[in-house]
Amino acid sequence: MTPLVQPRPDLSLVEGYHSPQVDVEVRLNTNESPVPPPAAFLEAVAAAVARVDWHRYPDRGATALRARIAALHGVEPAQVFVANGSNEVLQTLSLAYAGPGRSVAVFEPTYALHSHIARITGATVAEGERAADLSLDRDEVRRVLAGADPALTYLCSPNNPTGMVEAPEVVAEVLGLVPGLLVVDEAYGQFAPWSALELVGEGVPLVVTRTFSKTWSMAAARLGYLVGPSWVVAELDKVVLPYHLDALKQVAGVVALDFVGEMEARVSHLVEERGRLEAGLRDLPCDVWPSAANFILFRPRAADAAAVWRALVDRSVLVRDCSSWPRLQGCLRVTVGTTDEDDRFLTALREVLA
Repeated sequence: MTPLVQPRPDLSLVEGYHSPQVDVEVRLNTNESPVPPPAAFLEAVAAAVARVDWHRYPDRGATALRARIAALHGVEPAQVFVANGSNEVLQTLSLAYAGPGRSVAVFEPTYALHSHIARITGATVAEGERAADLSLDRDEVRRVLAGADPALTYLCSPNNPTGMVEAPEVVAEVLGLVPGLLVVDEAYGQFAPWSALELVGEGVPLVVTRTFSKTWSMAAARLGYLVGPSWVVAELDKVVLPYHLDALKQVAGVVALDFVGEMEARVSHLVEERGRLEAGLRDLPCDVWPSAANFILFRPRAADAAAVWRALVDRSVLVRDCSSWPRLQGCLRVTVGTTDEDDRFLTALREVLA
């Protein structure tokens, strides 16, 4: 049936961004935390929710939450922007700084939503390629920046889906080259050995995005934020919808920041488990990329990635098939799970590749 009203013509070939949702016993495809937050967090959230004035709109400026995030990172509340997941942060950046007539630079392979959001907000995407080992090629960065003059330049560190972290000197060099705003996506930043947050300043065209979904075990809440210059945050406040962040989400975010120690303990455990999982993958006929995130990219050497993915699903194990992503033919990505989940995955993969 022909639609009665046509969408924008530039969206005709755009596909939505989706992660397969399959009914399995071991779900290792979306980089969520494998364990829930502590029981004390759930109790504290329930108590705080009981005090919400449900008949009133939420605090439009998310004042308490922004103050707590600012204190966590040693910045001012005016340097913090909070939204419904880090993806809404990225969308708001594109609404404020990209759009028609402007370009956004990405370096593939990287997080697909960087280019997807840029396109649906009307911007042109300037795609650069990473080096053969999937690290950032600085000569390619210079070429893309000089040719496209991007309003936004994205670096994902640790990079999704490769897991590779950009070194401080690399980020600093790119920061010195960008003609617009540099966005460092640190959705997995707590797993990495350093953070670009240390480079943020009022006179620096740099923002760093974070999420509560991974390390805070709060994927269900859809809460993310940005830290950057106050003048960037002021522009984002102009384009975001009024009362975009509900009271429940604000309460949960504030309560989570009372449990920093527990979060850091989960991160330490997952980093240790990541090493064990990587060692197990390297014992199999797979190419494995070193990761500083909570997932690992790997390529079975003598098997079709789609067939391996399906065989794992048949064993009730779900990983991410990345083989259709730029430069990632034959690749799969596995999230670091619990010890039992990772053992199930390794046993299943060993059977499939035998």
